[in-house]
Amino acid sequence: MLTINEDALRLGCRKELARLSLYEYCKLMHPYFYKDDRLYLKDLCYNIQSFLESDDEKFLVINMPPRHGKSYTATNTTAWLLGRNPKVKIMTASYNEILSTNFAKQVRDTIDATKTGKKIVYNDIFPNTTIKKGDSSASLWSLKGNTEKNYLATSPSGSATGYGCSTLLCDDLIKNPEEAYNERALEKHWEWFHSNMMQRLEGNNWKVIIVANRWATNDLAGKILENYKDVKKITYKAIQDDGSMLCSEILNRKNYDLITKEMNIDIREANYQQQPIDIKGRLYGEFKEWDSLPKYNKIYNQTDTADTGRDYLCSINYIVYEKEAYILDVLYTDDAMEITEEKTAKMLLDFEVNESIIESNNGGRGFARNVERILRDKHGTNRTIIKAVPQTTNKESRILNSSGWVNNHIYMPLGWKFRYPEFYRAIFNYQRKAKNAHDDAPDVLASIFEKITGKFEPKILSKGDLGFY
Repeated sequence: MLTINEDALRLGCRKELARLSLYEYCKLMHPYFYKDDRLYLKDLCYNIQSFLESDDEKFLVINMPPRHGKSYTATNTTAWLLGRNPKVKIMTASYNEILSTNFAKQVRDTIDATKTGKKIVYNDIFPNTTIKKGDSSASLWSLKGNTEKNYLATSPSGSATGYGCSTLLCDDLIKNPEEAYNERALEKHWEWFHSNMMQRLEGNNWKVIIVANRWATNDLAGKILENYKDVKKITYKAIQDDGSMLCSEILNRKNYDLITKEMNIDIREANYQQQPIDIKGRLYGEFKEWDSLPKYNKIYNQTDTADTGRDYLCSINYIVYEKEAYILDVLYTDDAMEITEEKTAKMLLDFEVNESIIESNNGGRGFARNVERILRDKHGTNRTIIKAVPQTTNKESRILNSSGWVNNHIYMPLGWKFRYPEFYRAIFNYQRKAKNAHDDAPDVLASIFEKITGKFEPKILSKGDLGFY
């Protein structure tokens, strides 16, 4: 009679489960970290696998606090996918080349691990998945039996040219709070992602996973949530809504308080509670909106031309009632000057604007002259009095000093966030203490404040200064 070794049978069942289930794979390979009482890890793995096997979503955004296993689970997911399908092509991206190479080595070392004693290794679960001999690169390699590369590790500063993938996994692209405050750095991440990495995706069943702390509203996770519809989002906070910890064994309340005691509240909230850092650092709060206008006699316009190729033209039509501004229309664009001159003139014409102040710095004087010429020669009107005004005071100081009044005494049109989305983002992404990529929209709001309150007395250029005699 054949005696069945119950331990061997049980282990065989666990191996089979590990091939079928990401969580069971993680638990079998790393039992000291993936424990059944760490419910969030089980939930995380189930959500990742559900996303990968679903046809409903293309993007998965995972926001988790530090030291809770987000990168650990990302490397385990990569190895598990390669074991399940040795033909799969995966690309992972980290903050820089050093981190991306470390990520790749962890995956490769997992697959290459040699059996010693009774400890479970990758080959016990996926015996047919091995690294192809001769693939010596740590960040680019293939599995045995394949002619194409299976895996590439890269970064925003690295290259992915010539390589495609069906699964893209980005792990913690923001290094520190300085980058979270730096809108230019965030813009570079987004440009790299949608102009480069999205071009690497192959076939119809591709998937993208973003694993990160939720640093900023405009970080890569935020941009994906904003720009794509088929997104699945998972958020884990260190402190739950009822005051309990996500996992007291990993981080209890006493140690949390010690670690974060000297930490700025915005950094603490971003790191541990997935509350974007720039929400607390925003210069402006929510604006009041109007749905019907008070009586008015004149319509004004304030325009700031694009100083450089990176700048935007911002032109705003508004009325004044009891020393408060009601915005009628907004033109916010990075089009070339020959286009914006026509658009600004049309905007002044359509709203029958009485007076327009155009900042004359850095080409603004010529812009004002051309707008006046277009109105006169093309549209046959001199209704709008155009004044070119030089701005000599510090722009950042003007914006900061006017922000309280602007937020309380400027009324936006109903639904303005959807009518002028780029203008809206420019206003709400502007940080009190940060390197802001664009300040054109806040600058125009500051000029409206100065016009209405008389805090700044503009020097009006004459027609001779503008070139009209």
